[in-house]
Amino acid sequence: MRAMTFDRFGGHVAVRDVPAPAAPPGGVVVRVHASGLCLSDWHAWAGHDTDITSLPHVPGHELAGVVAAVGEGVECWREGDRVTSPFVCGCGRCAWCRSGQAQVCPDQTQPGFTHAGSFAELVVLHAADTNLVALPDDVDDATAASLGCRFATAYRAVAGRARVRRDEWVVVVGAGGVGLSAVMVAAALGARVVAVDRHDGALDAARRAGAAHTVRADEGVDVPAAVQDLTGGCHVSVDAVGSERTCADAVQSLRRRGRHVQVGLLPPVGGHPRVPMSRVIGWELDVLGSHGMAAADYPEMLARVADGTLRPADLVDRVVGLAEGARLLPGLADTPRAGMVVVDPRR
Repeated sequence: MRAMTFDRFGGHVAVRDVPAPAAPPGGVVVRVHASGLCLSDWHAWAGHDTDITSLPHVPGHELAGVVAAVGEGVECWREGDRVTSPFVCGCGRCAWCRSGQAQVCPDQTQPGFTHAGSFAELVVLHAADTNLVALPDDVDDATAASLGCRFATAYRAVAGRARVRRDEWVVVVGAGGVGLSAVMVAAALGARVVAVDRHDGALDAARRAGAAHTVRADEGVDVPAAVQDLTGGCHVSVDAVGSERTCADAVQSLRRRGRHVQVGLLPPVGGHPRVPMSRVIGWELDVLGSHGMAAADYPEMLARVADGTLRPADLVDRVVGLAEGARLLPGLADTPRAGMVVVDPRR
């Protein structure tokens, strides 16, 4: 099969022929129709994820497609079923999975991290009866791919972890895929949203997604002061980037007793990032981590997609083939984004 691969962290990304996978016991092989190009894929390529233990490696973790092969012991799925999956796949056996919290499973697998990912014609998904989600006919492949990571992650961060309520102020720092999704979800819940980004195109997209205000994070701009002036301090902040500065800007944009949700990865590049914990303590802020969303929680989100309350299709910017995806991946962290890029391995 054709797949996007790299031989060393931070190295050249190429499209090559690699061996096709077989379905493992309890798992399936999915023929990939769409796979979102996400900043987490860039972190994998850069070597920030310790789950990647062998090279060459195939990245890609948010996907939609059709079941191509079914492993022994799978009860709920058949060849030809149209599916997606959370990027965090639980083992299906532990207490966390049995309680519907597979996103924190201690024996989780993640395509594109723990094993070969979905920037390929075929991908393996483990513990299929726990992790696969059936796709409604009216959700297209490109939209469905975004649900597995960025949109589902944002939905759980905003609706599940922060429990955003109507008329609350929410600041979202970073208007890439997960940030734009967070803006859309918060606005749909009736919150007033401030979006922060360095690029005009991203801020324009955030306004289309429902942001009431935007702040451009130019060099020298005091982002927390600008947000505080607009809102009097936010009830909820979301760092959708994952850097020392964006985390601090988000935390310091809160009002007293506010809630911060950390969604963007904070890799320990140059030592562990500093977080303004004195503000957290003095203002009694809640700091919440959010790590994807279990398949068990998808029905609520999909119902809001089906009734038009949420419109993830609006956030898809373009669909490209594997070769273009390979070209785009190394520069993803520094490239202005105004929506999601989706890779279709069939192109």
